[in-house]
Amino acid sequence: MNSKPETQNPKPDALLLLSFGGPEGQDEVIPFLKGIVGDRVPRARLETVAEHYRLFGGVSPINAQNRALIAALTEDFTAHGLDLPIYFGNRHWKPFLKDALRQMMADGVKRATVFITAAYDSYVSYQLYLDELARAQAEIGAEGIQFTPLPVFFDQPGFINPNIEHVRAALAQLPDGAHIAFTAHSIPVDMAEKSPYVAQLTHVAEKIAGAVDCDNWRLVYQSRSGNPRQPWLTPDINDHLAALKADGAQNVVIAPIGFISDHMEVVYDLDTVAKQKAAELGLTTVRAKTVGTHPAFVAMIRKLVERITSET
Repeated sequence: MNSKPETQNPKPDALLLLSFGGPEGQDEVIPFLKGIVGDRVPRARLETVAEHYRLFGGVSPINAQNRALIAALTEDFTAHGLDLPIYFGNRHWKPFLKDALRQMMADGVKRATVFITAAYDSYVSYQLYLDELARAQAEIGAEGIQFTPLPVFFDQPGFINPNIEHVRAALAQLPDGAHIAFTAHSIPVDMAEKSPYVAQLTHVAEKIAGAVDCDNWRLVYQSRSGNPRQPWLTPDINDHLAALKADGAQNVVIAPIGFISDHMEVVYDLDTVAKQKAAELGLTTVRAKTVGTHPAFVAMIRKLVERITSET
């Protein structure tokens, strides 16, 4: 896989949206989870995690949200004269990455840009997807397609400004002086120390807090998984809520800046678990929306694609 633009190559002729994937029915939940962890996790543990999905009919929102993003991108591309078909592939569930690559091969795609649905740079959120793409190409003989990844976009106005808008709207629902808990997916500490992940998240949190004139905020983490003996980024959102209550806080905006859409880590870990924790503590919380298909975010992706196109 070619991961950098090469000026001698023709312009890209497709866009690949590369994401994680999620089940879309009760019978898909366990196969989906087994596809992630293999035989490393006992079935009983998988059943516990499966209950998170079964609360929502076995359906993770992520695929539908990615399809909505693709639809919005297609409309935006057309309106701006960008003739670029969009393919959709997941690492862990249908539509699988390999199937997307096979369709691209059948359609004669030779060059494509890649949009990874992660705003921040860490191994698990960005580089691992590129590694999986290279492996999938090698396994099915798709090395003939040259891929150029779009960069992480944490610092793009099209990402930051919609988050500012959504945090401001959440704050408007609470009395003045509300605390903002900016949340992101926790990762192992040793992995975080080798990446700009925390610095990038802090940059976004500072930008939003400054724009809404709030100095009462903290970057916290959620959705930890893996070896309980391995240090991960903290504090966890639920521990943070308890600490806020102990300090006399009453109102909290939870802003999931680590995510681009309201998928399972948002609707379960925040809208279900953290919301219940806040209610038990007597805290009033409002969860800010993610960027989703905000027009500025959609336009940002197009502009990044156009920038890549103009450089090739």
